[in-house]
Amino acid sequence: MKACTGKFTPLRQWLYFDALECLPLETNDILNEETCAPRGCRYDGQIAVFGADFQKKLGKQKYFLVGAGAIGCELLKNFAMIGLATKEDGGCITVTDMDSIERSNLNRQFLFRDRDVSKPKSDTAARAAKQMNPHIHIVAHQNRVGEETEHIYNDEFFTELDGVANALDNVEARMYMDGRCVFYGKPLLESGTLGTKGNTQVILPFLTESYGTNRDPMDMGFPVCTLKHFPNAIEHTLQWARDEFEGLFKQPAMCVEQYLWDNNFKERILQQSDLQTLNTLETIYNTLVTDRPTSWADCVRWARNHFQILYQNNIRQLLHNFPPNHVTSSGVQFWSGPKRCPKPLDFDANNILHLDYIVATAKLFAETYGIQWDTDRASIITILSEVKVSKFTPRSGVKIHVDDKEMQDDAESMDEDRLQELKTKLSDASVFQGIHMHPIDFEKD
Repeated sequence: MKACTGKFTPLRQWLYFDALECLPLETNDILNEETCAPRGCRYDGQIAVFGADFQKKLGKQKYFLVGAGAIGCELLKNFAMIGLATKEDGGCITVTDMDSIERSNLNRQFLFRDRDVSKPKSDTAARAAKQMNPHIHIVAHQNRVGEETEHIYNDEFFTELDGVANALDNVEARMYMDGRCVFYGKPLLESGTLGTKGNTQVILPFLTESYGTNRDPMDMGFPVCTLKHFPNAIEHTLQWARDEFEGLFKQPAMCVEQYLWDNNFKERILQQSDLQTLNTLETIYNTLVTDRPTSWADCVRWARNHFQILYQNNIRQLLHNFPPNHVTSSGVQFWSGPKRCPKPLDFDANNILHLDYIVATAKLFAETYGIQWDTDRASIITILSEVKVSKFTPRSGVKIHVDDKEMQDDAESMDEDRLQELKTKLSDASVFQGIHMHPIDFEKD
């Protein structure tokens, strides 16, 4: 990374790493020349440090690896390289993962290749580890860990284990496995990633605290106004994009499905505050009526207009309210400090980034409605050339909240007439009989 990007310096440097805590403390386990002598095998480097007895013990380990994604691939690679579970007389690794490989996994789950797409992760990762070390013993499962699989991962299974390694992506499964390891008194290697951050936790029975002993601090998140109008860090733009995804391709479809098929849905939303009810009904109406497409071309047109709203109209309105030279009542430049003055984007079908946005957004929008999509770019450009984008003129009197406190103060105001209008228009769900929506879960891989 340093050599390719030139971003991190120095490019040439010494790396010092020690792990003296791995060596035995007891005097009777002191290593000597005989126990550390080369055996003419691939593990001679390890034997020189830890001794031959330790290597034999590694080969006889029975381990349970839960998850075969990014961390799971790394762990399996390490297990194969160190010779874990390679002995005929007892060693075995059981790996389970219920997911199949998607193309987006290939960028960081390095045991997988193009030919493996749609295959089970656990089977594929086990085969790759076997290629690295033919002597490793691995059994691959496609099971979810939980109460429903306790007849598989039962008392006999856990009793025979030497340890468990978690490679999970959700807290619920981590808590469950932590509880099982505590119950059976098994060591647990816990690990996780979040963006560029990573953590590991070694949990030993009767020696360390368990994973569930301490919870991670609550994520306070980012102020809504910062995300919507005044982002100033890459984390803000990423969170904004994630919220945009949920608000376009998951929440509306979920609300519509509940409205159409859940007989108690109307009763539940009417128990909410009037403002929440209005927002929910507005979402349902827009999804079923205002924005509802009937063809792939409609989805492309919607994506083009959405681009215009987000990256042109909203920015122009923001700059109308707060021009680049705007000064606050205290005489300070408004666009200073963390606030960065934005600029509108003019859509250009020949700009690859702009076109990528249209293709991805239209495709996701089509999927929520079950419409067949066609990502042929030439035909998409033809559709885009025929889209008539409404002319936008910034308006005076439009309120843009500078901070979340202002937004909360204004949250009580709502349009009572619009609420009653939507209640009337959506009073009979049978009008939309036959419609099915498909919420899309965001998948970071």
